[in-house]
Amino acid sequence: MGDCVLISAPSALVTSHPRALLQARNLTVQYSAEPQSHPALYQINLDIQQGEVVGILGESGCGKTTLALSILGLLPANARAEGSIFFQGEDLLRNDEAHWNTIRGAKISMIFQEPELCLSPVMRVGDQITEVLRAHGHGGRDQRKRECRALLASLRFLDVNRVCNAYPCQLSGGELHRVAIAQALACRPDLVIADETTRSLDVSIQADILNVLRGIKQKNGTAFIFITHNPALLVGFADRVIAIGAGRIVEQGSLASLLRSPNPYIRGLLGLSHRQRGPHPRPHLKDLQESSTDLHEMVFDAELNGCNYE
Repeated sequence: MGDCVLISAPSALVTSHPRALLQARNLTVQYSAEPQSHPALYQINLDIQQGEVVGILGESGCGKTTLALSILGLLPANARAEGSIFFQGEDLLRNDEAHWNTIRGAKISMIFQEPELCLSPVMRVGDQITEVLRAHGHGGRDQRKRECRALLASLRFLDVNRVCNAYPCQLSGGELHRVAIAQALACRPDLVIADETTRSLDVSIQADILNVLRGIKQKNGTAFIFITHNPALLVGFADRVIAIGAGRIVEQGSLASLLRSPNPYIRGLLGLSHRQRGPHPRPHLKDLQESSTDLHEMVFDAELNGCNYE
């Protein structure tokens, strides 16, 4: 977790849902040392159950990725985290780097926005996936190769040998995303965080990726935190949705309940997703403000420009 400052809350805070896979209590993250600046996350409380898909919905810069990095212990050195994040009974904010190496990839993994962030350009795809298995002590060399090929086949690759022997530059965008998913799932983690995983893909490939993730959940009982700015991607996939704005939880519940009577913030996200154009659409604060004059009140009573919007 680098040199970021961690202040962990007492374990007594987490008593209401003892069976939850992950529990965050009063999680607050601040990047700036200035006391007047607003935190990237403020007093976040959430529970993730085993096998549950929770959608994290919000505009760019609202704190979604900060939440993911907090759970993975990857906050930068200038970050200060307060509160607690309990995973399988232990407070992640107390971990040292050696202990994190036994958790990342094995118990909690992440599918990043861009596959290039987790794939080496100079290693064959099969070697990269088997290396994850080797790092966490999964069997011998032949067994790891068999597991790699079985995993790629389960992700609907028809020519597994070609993919195993290919370098990332030799694969299409959709194939790269599925390889990144394979790498994240190699050790069958209990929790997978998908951060805007389908953002740069066309609609048909988005649907294919979501079907792959849905099948993994059903087969392995994997829990997912699915981060997105687009409510449409959560339809038929997320069991529950948490909307975050300016670092706070604005609303949570089933997607149907959020859309049945959407508050101004949700209406802003819906309107924005309909208006987006171009190959790499990204929502921005000014667009949400245009969509909803009540956004300021719906998020929280501090000024929104205190957040680092992209």
